Amino acid sequence: MKRTTLSLFGAAAALAAVTGVAALGGASPAAETGAKAPTRLPVQRSTALCPAPTSSDVAETTYTSFTPQAKAQAGGKTSAAQLLSAAGPAAKSDAKADAKADPKKAGKGAKAPQAAGKPVLSLKEPGKPATATTSSSDAPALVGTADGAFAPGWTTQQTTVIAAGAGRGLHGVTCAAPDTSFWFPGVSTVKGRQDYVHVTNPDPTAAVVDLELYGKDGRIKAPTGEAVNVPPRSTVPVLLSTLTDAPTEDLTLHVAARNGRVGAGVQASDEKLGGDWLAPSGDASPSVVLPGIPADATSVRLVAHVPGDDDADLKVRLAGPTGSISPAGHETLHIKSGMTTAVDLGDVTKGQAGSLLLTAEGDSAPVVAALRVTRGKGDKQETAFIPATPALDGRGTVADNRPKGSTLALVAPGKEAQVKVTSSAGADGGSPVSKTYTVKAGTTLAVEPPQPGGTKGPYAVTVEKVSGGPVHASRTLALPKDGLPMFTIQPLPDDRSTVAVPEAEQDLSMLNR
Repeated sequence: MKRTTLSLFGAAAALAAVTGVAALGGASPAAETGAKAPTRLPVQRSTALCPAPTSSDVAETTYTSFTPQAKAQAGGKTSAAQLLSAAGPAAKSDAKADAKADPKKAGKGAKAPQAAGKPVLSLKEPGKPATATTSSSDAPALVGTADGAFAPGWTTQQTTVIAAGAGRGLHGVTCAAPDTSFWFPGVSTVKGRQDYVHVTNPDPTAAVVDLELYGKDGRIKAPTGEAVNVPPRSTVPVLLSTLTDAPTEDLTLHVAARNGRVGAGVQASDEKLGGDWLAPSGDASPSVVLPGIPADATSVRLVAHVPGDDDADLKVRLAGPTGSISPAGHETLHIKSGMTTAVDLGDVTKGQAGSLLLTAEGDSAPVVAALRVTRGKGDKQETAFIPATPALDGRGTVADNRPKGSTLALVAPGKEAQVKVTSSAGADGGSPVSKTYTVKAGTTLAVEPPQPGGTKGPYAVTVEKVSGGPVHASRTLALPKDGLPMFTIQPLPDDRSTVAVPEAEQDLSMLNR
């Protein structure tokens, strides 16, 4: 009896410690009337992984890091945001090992890879971007963390200009948080195309991942893609064409972690059409939005995949500046379970910016999807990708914007919506500016972000939903050079700057049961 009494008092003490409530009593009012809605609070820590940018000797990479300024920032002296070199080797899995960094062989202004533990880039204050550059062909993957006041909405953009060779053009990617599953519709293993998936492990223990390829007839046998080991705090690039003997133009890649968590991105390089980074598609959904096809797109190719066991039947619409239409000859799309389907939409935008809407018909299965967009003609063509992008619940940010080079695409697939767009100060000075836009139902609004006053250097753009229906967004960065329409497109998913924290109160009535 004595032991029972002591254990009951121990349980009561434990409950008080967990809930932070010292008073003892019966069932709480919350227990009688139902649980309260969780309170949303700013996140206290964010993690981002940047893949190794390029192995080209004629390239320059810019990193731009930014945290939006908040009215009440959490944190204090311990607040920080920085990017560190991944410590592990960056040897390509096709057995071609990269040489060790040699500053003497680097190009003008080049920087050797930083030693692990030494920051490549540190953010000094919220509301103002920080930048760093390198022209080293051995630049490593980066692991970044932001704490305290720097954590909510922290984002980093990696932008690389490759002057010549396969994949020449503008390669841009938003450094993303680690996860356990990524879908990449639109990868390829055909001749003339080199697609590398970069898998980065931020943790001190090894991760193991499976690389699965799916074509028009289902999963493709790729035994060398099974149980790929990713050492602690390192990156492993894998050339997709080494996973299969059958060259295929339209594939879907699934990166699935057996244990651990990783970051993943695909860098696609084409001998004739340039290249870019392909970000993962948003979570599989019966209806998806692919925002921000440029007005001057000369070719658009849709690649979609059904991960589940049921088929998908989708209605295809293009949301333009004045409304939505069905592309002639491509009004609907049927995709069999476990298979990948590709559709060539040509110059579907007809000179006006737009977004592709895939809407479920009936009990359609969830899908993942991406667009491959080409601009230019002849030997002056360049390519970028648009993955299916989830709606902004609160806000989203893209870090690297240049004067006259950035275009925002905002699409409201259902109801009309209002959004607030804020351009930050530049990395080297200037003042922020905001503007509110109305996006009509079923349309895409393409706008140049408001220019910061006296801006110097790259600036960040934050998009916040003010009212109305769901809004999806992307940013096109165009840096034309020598007649080549260099460009890259980044989706703006929600920045997940807040987290739901449920209110907890003790309920000691369980001790009487």
